Amino acid sequence: MNEHGVTVWLTGLSGAGKSTIADALAARLGAHGRRVEVLDGDEVRRNLSVGLGYSKEDRDTNIRRIGFVAELLTRNGVIVIVAAISPYRAVRDEVHHRIARFVEVHVDCPIEVLTERDVKGLYRRALAGEIEHFTGITDPYEAPEHPDVRVDTSVETIDESVAKVLDALEGASGSALATGTGG
Repeated sequence: MNEHGVTVWLTGLSGAGKSTIADALAARLGAHGRRVEVLDGDEVRRNLSVGLGYSKEDRDTNIRRIGFVAELLTRNGVIVIVAAISPYRAVRDEVHHRIARFVEVHVDCPIEVLTERDVKGLYRRALAGEIEHFTGITDPYEAPEHPDVRVDTSVETIDESVAKVLDALEGASGSALATGTGG
């Protein structure tokens, strides 16, 4: 079986819907018999990046570690779905250049909507200056300038966002969804 791997990198602010989209996308792809792994930024921090803080250097190290694992899995035919804030454009671009088949997805959602959705009140606390190193408020978030896909979870359903990502995967060179010996 000759399956092509690809990394789908979901970047966006906390609470924008990256993990929800990643899980729904993984379920859809898995239902079609594809090998799929989700690398969730929070889980990677707990298991692979223990001890890293939230400085720019630590964030970059975390993203490079996620990228390394994604690269290994991708070149072995796995569809890797990364759901990580990954706030800095330069390190995302660095990872992108290391992975031959890469689809960048900007999961966009306005701060006002994220604040309304936030049941833990983290955005309100960050906006009040009570939380340091909160991406998009007290720390920078550099949105992709030219993502392969942009979804806006303030106006799209999860199914609509997943459909946009699937369309991009189907249109990717050599069809990232190709399975069997012909793909």
